[in-house]
Amino acid sequence: MAFFLAACGGSDAGPGARTVPGAQTAATVVLKTPVLSFNDTGLSVSDGVTRNGLWAVESAGVDWEFSLDQGVSWTRGSGASFEVTEDGAKMIWVRARDNAGNTSEIVRVNCVLDTMAPAAVAIAGQSEGVTNTFKLSGIEPGARWEYSLDEQSTWSAGKGSALGVLGNQLGRVWLRQVDMAGNVSVAQGFDLQSPSLLAHEASGEALQPSVLAAGLQTYLIHGVVSRGDADYVRWDIPRGQQLESVKLVQYVSDDAIAFYALQAKQVFDAGFDVSRMLVYGHMGPSDLARNVLAALPKSDLGEGAMTLWFQQTGSLPTRYAIEVMLAPAD
Repeated sequence: MAFFLAACGGSDAGPGARTVPGAQTAATVVLKTPVLSFNDTGLSVSDGVTRNGLWAVESAGVDWEFSLDQGVSWTRGSGASFEVTEDGAKMIWVRARDNAGNTSEIVRVNCVLDTMAPAAVAIAGQSEGVTNTFKLSGIEPGARWEYSLDEQSTWSAGKGSALGVLGNQLGRVWLRQVDMAGNVSVAQGFDLQSPSLLAHEASGEALQPSVLAAGLQTYLIHGVVSRGDADYVRWDIPRGQQLESVKLVQYVSDDAIAFYALQAKQVFDAGFDVSRMLVYGHMGPSDLARNVLAALPKSDLGEGAMTLWFQQTGSLPTRYAIEVMLAPAD
């Protein structure tokens, strides 16, 4: 049985309008929601703070459009990306759209675009005992500071508000800050062989180690060792702090193996009794950036004194630098 609708003027149904069973309506076209992604360049890959305003769009072969004013206006997209400019907080909407005017659900994301480099950190250098201390200020909220020992080829992150350096081998250290978006400041270099700084050869006496300045979280111990010329250095871990890492960060020698050991004591009196050492082993080029404490329980790394023994058993001189990092106790 067929049903027919009488034609009526206008598009609105009048008071006498009625629904006719079996009448057909136009099918709604549902478009697939596009996938939106960007490169979060910041120190965190999930905080939405970035220095890169380029956004990638995957829209399954369908046209797409974006809005930067919460849907008040839309801009047709071209290709597979679009770029957001001008620093600040952004609310980005993207949806698929076909030529018939059908649209997908809207993808809504927030981000902060920051393309401005932070200011160079302010650095005040002074000697505390046998340690050269570089105190840093002007670090932006959420930023971190970094140091380089190889003329800015590579960088390592520091902790706390100062870098303590003890030794007589390193030539230069560079310091900079990196903001939340990943922008870097101008780097500043310090000549560690300058007469204004203290060049200190670490003690060769196990019962009288050189002592690092107290109250810092990032230290560099550096020197030159060979057979019969060991280095002994002590640091004190204050209450509320723990030893987070000990890493070899520079090694220059034709001999690929040196020896290290740590004893949780104000002196190194363990001799060759490894049962009295907290950790011990060999260090060489293959160990660069390896945390030798990684397998130790944190209960062994809390408040108290720690003494490092670094030794080259061969006759060839070995230049080295070791990073010591403290952090708040868990």
